Amino acid sequence: MEWNDETIARLRTLWNEGLSTAEIGRRMGVSKNAVVGKAHRLGLAARPSPIRRDASGASTPRPAAPRRIVGPTLPPLGAALAVAEEVKVERPEPRIVAKAPLAEPAVPKPPAAHPISAHAAPVRAIASPRTSRLAACCWPIGEPGTKSFRFCDEEALTGKPYCGEHAQLAYVKVRDRREDAA
Repeated sequence: MEWNDETIARLRTLWNEGLSTAEIGRRMGVSKNAVVGKAHRLGLAARPSPIRRDASGASTPRPAAPRRIVGPTLPPLGAALAVAEEVKVERPEPRIVAKAPLAEPAVPKPPAAHPISAHAAPVRAIASPRTSRLAACCWPIGEPGTKSFRFCDEEALTGKPYCGEHAQLAYVKVRDRREDAA
């Protein structure tokens, strides 16, 4: 569309009537953005935001920002220790895992074949806080959202999220398409 004197006069009239930019665009056969751009270039009076209007048409004032708290927001460490001593939660004793000598790297043993019960999760050794926990297999077993749903939790292969058995299922080599053509 070409903006000539007649279309500019029509734009000014519709703008002064208070129509929305989208409605002006529909009536003139142009986009809303074309109306906004031309109104800006002509220096027409800005419109209040339709989002911040109340029932009377006046814009609502913005709520004051909350006061910022100055200083520490957490209790001192001594207070947390005193509370922790008062609240004693009974927890089962962790099983201690023997550490391998530092000179010899630990070689993972292949998982032993055992029947998996749907009701009992396999028992895992708990590593001490000083040693890093061995990665567990993340293969889902069962239907998510049910009580029997769990993860495999066998020892995962290095750099993979799955144990050896599930890695074979997850990582399948892509066959060459030329083999299919033969």
